[in-house]
This record gives sequence, structure tokens and C-alpha cells, in this order.
Amino acid sequence: MRENIRNRWDHEIIYELIPEGASVLDLGCGYGELLARLIRNKEVQGIGIENDFERVAVSISKGVPVLQADLDEGLPGLPDHFFDYVILEKTLQAVKKPLFVLEEMLRVGGAGVISFPNFGHWRVISSLSSTGRMPVTAELPYQWYDTPNIHLFTARDFLDWTRANSVRVEYGVALADGEVVPFDEEYSDRAEEVLFMVSRS
Repeated sequence: MRENIRNRWDHEIIYELIPEGASVLDLGCGYGELLARLIRNKEVQGIGIENDFERVAVSISKGVPVLQADLDEGLPGLPDHFFDYVILEKTLQAVKKPLFVLEEMLRVGGAGVISFPNFGHWRVISSLSSTGRMPVTAELPYQWYDTPNIHLFTARDFLDWTRANSVRVEYGVALADGEVVPFDEEYSDRAEEVLFMVSRS
């Protein structure tokens, strides 16, 4: 499997999930590639939020409307249920207040689309067990001292949160053994990364 496909598999899933003309908020939009594609090809009404100034500038150069803001400060300027979809792609594990960010996502959006690395993948567990050191894998290529991932959690941890907070999982897929497959909680240790669409029940 080519590295760019591995890195962007969730882009493709999200692109297919978002219908034409939808309103979309992309939290931690990076350089704006996904949002630019949705705006261009599906005529979505989209806006991104990104904290890094360089990424904001690049996104704007692509014609993507972006606000520079820290997700840990919330989304106070946005009204409830303002967007059809809120995207949180490989960002949740890197914020300081993940539960607050999730609540804000569901407050302003009808549905949330979330992807993240699964720290319960068997390779991660095996590496930690056999070496006694924080795992370094293809999906988690960082050393402990320079990782952007400050909250380590598993797919099952996330599902525990949904059940405890009346959040419905509408859709779930995983990257497992280099292929995108339906998410199965029983075999969650095979999932290198996961993507869920959720809504408030």
C-alpha cells in the first residue's frame, strides 16, 4: 500500500460521507487539502479552524476560509447546530481538552466525523510490552519527547465515551492490515486507525 494512501485513507472516506452542498466545519484543518476538495467538487459551504499560522496562510491561498484559533478554547463564536458536519481528523489526541472539544463539535454540528490513531492496536501493545518503551510504529512515528499526541486512547476508550454521553455511532471503519474495513469492536486490536461518524442521540 502506498504511503500517501495510508496517510490519506480517512480523507477519502470523509469525502464520500459528506453530501453535496452540506455545511462543513473542519477542526484542525491543517493545510486545507480536504476542505478545498470538498468546496471545489461538492460545493460545500466550508470553513476551517487551525491554530498554526503557516497552515492557515497556505489554506487561505487555496481559497479555503480559515479562522486561526485554539480548539482548546472552544468555539464560542459559533451557534448551536450551525453546521451539518464537523470534521475532526487526526486531531483529538493532540488537543489538551479532548472531551471539551468533542462536546463543542457536537454542539455546533449535526454530526461529527472523527478519525484518530488507535493506541490499542496489537503492534503498539506488543512493542510496549516487549521493549518497555513508548512504541514507535508506521502510524505513530514519534519519539516520546517530540510527539504531538498528548492524550493516548484506544478505539474502545472512545466508544466508552460515546455510551456514557448518549452519543450515537452512525458509521465506523478502520485501517487494518493496510485495508479499510468496517470497524468491529471485538477485533479492535487490529485497527491501526479508526474513523467514526457520530451524533447526539
